[in-house]
Amino acid sequence: MQVIETEIPDVKIINPKVFGDQRGFFLETYEQKRYQEMLNINLTFVQDNHSRSQKNVLRGLHFQKENPQGKLVRVVRGEVFDVAVDIRKDSSTYGKWVGVILSEDNKSQLWIPPGLAHGFLVLSDIADFEYKCTNYYDPNSEGCLLWNDPTININWPITTPILSDKDRLGKTLQEL
Repeated sequence: MQVIETEIPDVKIINPKVFGDQRGFFLETYEQKRYQEMLNINLTFVQDNHSRSQKNVLRGLHFQKENPQGKLVRVVRGEVFDVAVDIRKDSSTYGKWVGVILSEDNKSQLWIPPGLAHGFLVLSDIADFEYKCTNYYDPNSEGCLLWNDPTININWPITTPILSDKDRLGKTLQEL
């Protein structure tokens, strides 16, 4: 496996080793000891999630105020533009963002540590998105950073995404 550093040092891109032939392919999507060593973390994943979304759907930028979740994300069908934003006030990269393409073709994963906001935009007709979380979902602790906050200035590849009411009402970094 190859681990690629990003502008936010705690956020990592993981390119797995894929073994393929005319029959198909095999890859390891998670092995606790290896991932803890590669990512330099001592966290346990407690919940797996799977979402399906249509083209131009933007989900996020979500986080939990209490019990923040680290997330290991990947796309098993389709393609997304995946984004992590550092909202940790004591971080040297506070307010910075990282965006990567995750797809069924590149099979890349993204590690987003606890304390960051996360979201993705679907680029393909349909995308199946899977993620492992280091903490349980708590709806009472959920927060949403506004997807188009001008102070963060994420370079989304679309200007009019399909949003949920909750995501449309996200807060700016300054409001948070």
